[in-house]
Amino acid sequence: MTIRAEAQSDLAIPPGEYLEEVISELGMTKTELAKRMNRPAPKLSAMFTGAKAIQPDTALQLEKVVGVPAHIWTGLEAEYRLTLARQETERQTQRLREERGLVTKFCYARLANLGFVAKKTRPTEKVLELQLYFGVTSLRNILELKRYQTAFRTGARGKKKRSPEAVAAWLRIGELQAQKASCAPFKKDAFEHALPTLRRMTRQPSEAFETNLHKILAEVGVALVLCPHLPKTYAHGATFWLGPNKAVLMLTLRGAWADIFWFSLFHEIGHLLLHDRHAVFLEDDDANAPFQTKEEEADAFAAETLILSDEYRKFVEAGVFYPADIQRFAKRLEIDPGIVVGRMQHEEHLKKSWHNNLRTRYEWR
Repeated sequence: MTIRAEAQSDLAIPPGEYLEEVISELGMTKTELAKRMNRPAPKLSAMFTGAKAIQPDTALQLEKVVGVPAHIWTGLEAEYRLTLARQETERQTQRLREERGLVTKFCYARLANLGFVAKKTRPTEKVLELQLYFGVTSLRNILELKRYQTAFRTGARGKKKRSPEAVAAWLRIGELQAQKASCAPFKKDAFEHALPTLRRMTRQPSEAFETNLHKILAEVGVALVLCPHLPKTYAHGATFWLGPNKAVLMLTLRGAWADIFWFSLFHEIGHLLLHDRHAVFLEDDDANAPFQTKEEEADAFAAETLILSDEYRKFVEAGVFYPADIQRFAKRLEIDPGIVVGRMQHEEHLKKSWHNNLRTRYEWR
């Protein structure tokens, strides 16, 4: 009998196939082999197909029963497993190649610059980094995940085309950062009680309020995530939940105006206090966006919380909008005067160019 053990680079042949040839030449059936080895027939059957590996002790038994040296069996088994590993590696590489076109859509370069993914040069390595970032085996799986489906439901915003992949990448920043944030269990009553304190923070410089803002929200069960916007997201903020007791509130400084930042904050707070915990809300100013009614409710909540409607109506009806009048009105309400100016510009009581010296700009540090 001639024994040959040849390396197979592209074809994985289980040692069990060679074993079938051996026992056939010996005139032995699989059942007889099992009895000679004192092994259950089903277990040996798995060995013939390659589903079960030939272990060293089995190789020694085969040497005694069929006369083929144990090292031949272990060698064939090792080569078979190595070939399977090579094939799986090639399949994985091919799958990575197939997703190279998604790298740019998911804002890899921006995420790498922000430090959320490692900087790589090879396209397949970039795909792998994005898979690790999202926690998926394929970037195509992201569409199926409930948290990111909001991103894929939104489309054009006016003349600007929103990228759902970019929005998903942005939401993932919030998800990862919030997972690391320490928060008390969510308390709705305490959250509502904290609103006047949050309003008064609008009058503070950003370096003074930022730490306290995180702290106050964490105490009521809200993880605040401030992060730069990603290209083609066109979103000011978003809210979602990580479990029943931790809410996530994401904000960006798109536009940089402080009054937009604060309105967006209270808009997102409106979602957390008024709406379904199972939904993801993405503030995007899109008149055709899903959940438009809830967006309008959140807008109304933010507007009323920042400036009581009766107070605002009386001020507008008075018709005197000099800077000193706006500053006195804002001081009485304990809010930043830029919030008053921003609302009046939005509602066209003031031209867009008027009193912008009363508005503040924030910058990323």
